[in-house]
Amino acid sequence: MLEAVMNAFRLPDLRRKLLITFGILILYRFAANIPLPGVNRQALEAMFGGGDPNSMLLNLLNFFSGGGLSQMGVMALGVYPYITASIIMQLLTPIIPALEELRKEGEAGRHRINQYTYWLTIPLAILQAITQATILSRTTTAAGSVLTNWGFSGESLLPSLTLIVGMTAGTMFGVWLGQLLTEQGVGNGISLIIFAGIVASVPYQIRLLSQQLILLIMFVIITILTVMLIVWVHEGQRRIPVQYGKRVRTMRGNRMMMVGGQSTHVPMRVNTAGMIPLIFAQSLLILPSTIASYFQDPTSWVGRFAQGVVTYVGPSSWVYWFLYFVFTVMFTYFYTDVMFRQQNLPETLQKQGGFIPGIRPGQRTEAYLNGVLSRITLVGALFLGFIAVLPYIVGVIMGGLTPGADALTSNTSLIISSTGLLIVVGVVLDTMKQIEAQLLMRNYEGFIR
Repeated sequence: MLEAVMNAFRLPDLRRKLLITFGILILYRFAANIPLPGVNRQALEAMFGGGDPNSMLLNLLNFFSGGGLSQMGVMALGVYPYITASIIMQLLTPIIPALEELRKEGEAGRHRINQYTYWLTIPLAILQAITQATILSRTTTAAGSVLTNWGFSGESLLPSLTLIVGMTAGTMFGVWLGQLLTEQGVGNGISLIIFAGIVASVPYQIRLLSQQLILLIMFVIITILTVMLIVWVHEGQRRIPVQYGKRVRTMRGNRMMMVGGQSTHVPMRVNTAGMIPLIFAQSLLILPSTIASYFQDPTSWVGRFAQGVVTYVGPSSWVYWFLYFVFTVMFTYFYTDVMFRQQNLPETLQKQGGFIPGIRPGQRTEAYLNGVLSRITLVGALFLGFIAVLPYIVGVIMGGLTPGADALTSNTSLIISSTGLLIVVGVVLDTMKQIEAQLLMRNYEGFIR
């Protein structure tokens, strides 16, 4: 592997791409430290150490932003509004005929859909900025409120508009950096931006866990085992054999020549959905306890009901984690089906003259592929469900085995969260494959032999 890295830096064009990649990531992390005005830093630090439902929601939003919200800088939203817009466009494409026609137009159609995604990102970023700022202003800590001058009237109007514009501009700047990284660097730019934010939180997690050396060693072992499991499932696929029939080509002189007839395969991944089902499930489950936390009042039945929702459906309850597992499995099947329908694989094979040996083209091929997809998706769905509840399992085990670990495991279950590990491993593998492809094009050995 070290030799492959040296070979990559020996090639001028590949070295240039790698240096651009590192430079853009450093620039993004530098921009993430540019502060926004009117933020109480002491209250912000206390906010992310709490165990109430609001802090759990903020920790979730902080994860989506790549750690930007915990610093409350111009990158407080990260690129999550763009990811949300991309998911919305993916779900709307098979529903809206105009978008479906654009998708079929090839590169020009995809470029147009990308433009719509950018336009949709702006209002989503504004809405998310208002929502997060409202939550921060209403949640108080011992050091006070994070935003003390938030509102849309009187003297608070201009600071609030400045905050919204700064956060929205930071998101669009991050999206631009991600697109620039994709074009000029190595790897998927948006994924690398999120990757950089997640990895940046590792030193803090290690410092927190180093308070108990035994915990740090155990968490390192658990993290390594989890990474091995993620790599194994991430690379798992079912290869469907495909045969392309021979075609007859007429040549001059009344001669006939047979062309084509090659055999290949279609890879169907065990985990096609990636980490999207985890985001869907967690976003849906965190909402009830967050809304109920504003209505807690032991003097009324509504307040007592809200208090019960916070207690039994909140992240500290086993009910929450059970529902998290179930919803993750359900959303895995849903999102995988959406992605498979967009690929329209049976029709594409039929148009190109390909067929699966022993299976008739058309509806039979579609039924066969759907059956295979359902079976392998079961493994991927159970895997994602396990990844979802892994922090709870680790927290329970560590709390029982290690005295004094409860305070740490309440906020830390892994050096990197299980969802973060899924992203990190996927980004690293995809980036390594792209570098390896560049090396193999120049007759060098890659990372994976």
